Amino acid sequence: MNRIDKLFGNKRKDILSIYFTAGYPHLDSTTRIIRELAAAGVDMIEIGIPFSDPMADGPVIQQSNSVALKNGMNLKLLFRQLRSIRNHVDIPLVLMSYCNPVLSYGIQKFCSSCNSAGIDGVIIPDLPPEIYTENFKSFFAFHNLVNIMLIAPQSDPDRIREIDELSKGFIYMVSSSSITGVKKGFLKEQTDYFSKVKKMKLKNPSLIGFGISDPDSFKHTCNFANGAIVGSAFVKILGQEGENAGTIRNFINYLRNINNRQES
Repeated sequence: MNRIDKLFGNKRKDILSIYFTAGYPHLDSTTRIIRELAAAGVDMIEIGIPFSDPMADGPVIQQSNSVALKNGMNLKLLFRQLRSIRNHVDIPLVLMSYCNPVLSYGIQKFCSSCNSAGIDGVIIPDLPPEIYTENFKSFFAFHNLVNIMLIAPQSDPDRIREIDELSKGFIYMVSSSSITGVKKGFLKEQTDYFSKVKKMKLKNPSLIGFGISDPDSFKHTCNFANGAIVGSAFVKILGQEGENAGTIRNFINYLRNINNRQES
C-alpha cells in the first residue's frame, strides 16, 4: 500500500504536511530537514524541486528556489541525496515540481527514480489532468506513484468532481487564487469555498494549502479538510534560524499549539 493511502487510512483529521525547498538553505540540508521533521511528528513532507520560474509561489519560496539553484541543487543530485532516506523515515514523502524539470529529466526516468528513492507522490501544478491521464498515468501507476491534483476557488463543481474521479491519494485544495505566502486569516469567500467542497463529500481526502502559517489557520482549515499543508512559514523559519532540530521541533509544536509557543 502507498504510504499516503496508509496515512489517510489511519488518520482522518488534523494531518500536518510541511513543504520545504530541496537544497535550501544549504545544498546538504535536504535529508537533515526530512529527518528532523519526521522526528518532530509531522504526518507528511512535501519536497520542492527548485525551478527558475516558480509561478505559483510567493516571494519566500521564490527566494528559496533561487538560493537552492545557486547552491547547485537539481533533480539528479536530489535523487542521489534521497537514496537512503527510507533507512531513517517512514512517513509519506511527496515531490513538488513544475513540468519543465520533470520533462527535462525524462518522465519514465523520473517515475523510476521516485520509486527507488521511496517517494510516494508528486504534485505538478502546471500539468493538466487530461495530459497526465493520456500520457503519463501508466508510468505513475507502474511505479506506485500518486499524482496529486489541485482544485482552487474558481474550480466549478463539475471540474472538482472530475478531478476527484481522476485522483488518488488526496486532493490539494488551494485556498486562494493568489500565490503562496504567509497570510493572516481567511476571507469569507475562502471559508465558503472550503464549506462547499466539504459538503460535496468527495471520495478522496483533502488537504488545504496556501496561507496556513499559524495555529489558528491550521485549526481553521482542519475544520473543512483532513488537514493542511504549511510551506512559506516553514521556509521563512529555515532562512531565519536554520535547520537545527530545536528550531524545527519548536515550529511544529507551535503549529500544533503544543506548549503554547508564540511566534513573532
